[in-house]
Amino acid sequence: MCGIFAYLNYCVPCERKKVYDILLKGLERLEYRGYDSAGIAVDYPEEGVHIIRKRGKVKMLRNLVFDVEKADHSTIVNTHLGIAHTRWATHGEPSERNSHPHTSGEDNSFIVIHNGIITNYKDIKLFLEKENYMFTSDTDTEVIPKLAHYIYNNPEEGEDLSFTDVVERVISQLKGAFALVFKSTVFPNQVVAVRRGSPLLVGIKSEGHITMDKVNISYRSNAPATGTDGKAFNVGGQSAEYFFASDASALIEHTDRVIYLEDDDITYILDGTLRITRLQQHALTDTTGARQITTLRMQLQEIMKGNFSTFMEKEIHEQPESVMNTMRGRIDFNNNTVRLGGLLDKAADISRCRRIMIIASGTSFHSGVATRQLLEELSDVPVVIELSSDFLDRQTPVFRDDVCIFISQSGETADTLNALRYCKSRGALLVGITNTVGSAISRETDCGIHINAGPEIGVASTKAYTSQIVSIVMLSVMIGKDSISKQKRCSEIIQGLKDLPDLIKKVLELNPQILSLAKDLYEEKSLLLMGRGYNYATCLEGALKVKEVSYMHSEGILSGELKHGPLALVDENMPCVLVVLKDNTYTKCHNALQQVIARHCRPITICEEGDTEVQSMSYKHIAIPRTVDCLMNILAVIPLQLLSFHLAVLRGLDVDCPRNLAKSVTTE
Repeated sequence: MCGIFAYLNYCVPCERKKVYDILLKGLERLEYRGYDSAGIAVDYPEEGVHIIRKRGKVKMLRNLVFDVEKADHSTIVNTHLGIAHTRWATHGEPSERNSHPHTSGEDNSFIVIHNGIITNYKDIKLFLEKENYMFTSDTDTEVIPKLAHYIYNNPEEGEDLSFTDVVERVISQLKGAFALVFKSTVFPNQVVAVRRGSPLLVGIKSEGHITMDKVNISYRSNAPATGTDGKAFNVGGQSAEYFFASDASALIEHTDRVIYLEDDDITYILDGTLRITRLQQHALTDTTGARQITTLRMQLQEIMKGNFSTFMEKEIHEQPESVMNTMRGRIDFNNNTVRLGGLLDKAADISRCRRIMIIASGTSFHSGVATRQLLEELSDVPVVIELSSDFLDRQTPVFRDDVCIFISQSGETADTLNALRYCKSRGALLVGITNTVGSAISRETDCGIHINAGPEIGVASTKAYTSQIVSIVMLSVMIGKDSISKQKRCSEIIQGLKDLPDLIKKVLELNPQILSLAKDLYEEKSLLLMGRGYNYATCLEGALKVKEVSYMHSEGILSGELKHGPLALVDENMPCVLVVLKDNTYTKCHNALQQVIARHCRPITICEEGDTEVQSMSYKHIAIPRTVDCLMNILAVIPLQLLSFHLAVLRGLDVDCPRNLAKSVTTE
């Protein structure tokens, strides 16, 4: 959930100011991953490593850096490693002393930045305290550099430990999920980075054309640590720049050539040469023996705000394009066919399954709820929706003829990844639906769908949610087209998908009306949202968005359950939003509307254009255009996304960086 960024310039002369700018800009690109505090470490040859930390957002660190470090900005550094970190607090409150980088002691022999959680840190800390190590923070991370210091200073007789030797011994003692980047004054201008359970990429930039397309792996169990000829990325005496980051968005302005590290990869750079080692070969996940150097497809403008004041607002308004990109090249609207290339090899197995399980968390879970009804209708098999964390707590039975669908915007969600590995061990067919190429879920599933929604920077997910729905709708249609009795229904859905981008544009035109509604509601303490059928998920997701960005208590309620308890909350002072659309639940939703009116509530409704009956019963209404029933939830959720955005702005809150939250949940 934290953001890691490191920059090594090898034989690339540049001013120290540029080093600072690169590191700070990298953190700003990663700030959606955590913004409680930030820190940076750079070298000053005469004075050693300068470590600067600051509670708050990266801009506060930037101000401190250029205030504290007024001198020497023009100093040229030829080869230099700088590391930086933006934090989402797990152990210890947001504060300067809990900020990263963490060090082994006053001499800064070993310095570490960390994303993840060390579950056995208390045992390691107790051991180190007995060895007279003093701790200054409340974090789990601080044990790592101190353990490295202890290992380096206590070698076996006759040993001469290298940087990678030290790091390998450190990680062999760690339990949990982590991505780590190590810097050391003992091993100047060298860097060692490790991934286990948390994302980490390496960006490569060289003055010459990069001809290699992969870096082979050396295994400690059967090869020396330095590898053999051809295993390393060697610049051949040329200059090179290397970048380490938690996400590709921090790399794209520097290079489009990257390596996605996998779990237990140890990457180190010495004298400009990059090598990857592993302690041992994993039979299931490490079959290639190499890591590909891939080319990023991302464009820099995709991670800029453009003409919008916030990323959330931009991403809401990008949805006509993002859902079209999700469908692009996959639907033939003339012949009413769907072709999902990532599923072709497993399509027959999916069609023959006995049960489909959708496993996800948060917004991704809601996209599963939104599409379960259609998936059941077109597949004729039971569809189970599971929250990732609860799924593992229960040790749910999984069978070989199950299809398990894992949904995650980042593709790195810790609970979902752990559920995936649990299902994999039981022989189920694994399908991934993610928005991130090269993510852990996309690599570890048997097949999948990349939703192609484009980078989503705002912490509150918007366009990824609607693209996830579209992806599962396409999957449902692909399964259903095999049945003659369902072909008419499938064709109707495909034509609805064709019209969807234009209908989303019409809904976005309601923004002034929704802003007016937000002005009536922003001082309220609670908000209830009610719906059923396809739009129960709409209410869950709308309530989540309101909670996330406006901090207003909100609750999504299945309107069929209204009389079983929630109706007690309804009176003339409780604002209620009801989704009442003309699908197979219309009459029942109408009954719920009458029930809240009878309790003197002044209901706000999301209804269809031309539904004068519901509009006449509403205190205020938002009328959306009509489309096929299983796609109405996409149109219905957009007003709630806009409402949550305006509520947050009217309350004077930071929409893109809500308190206590982060974008990519890589901890359990």
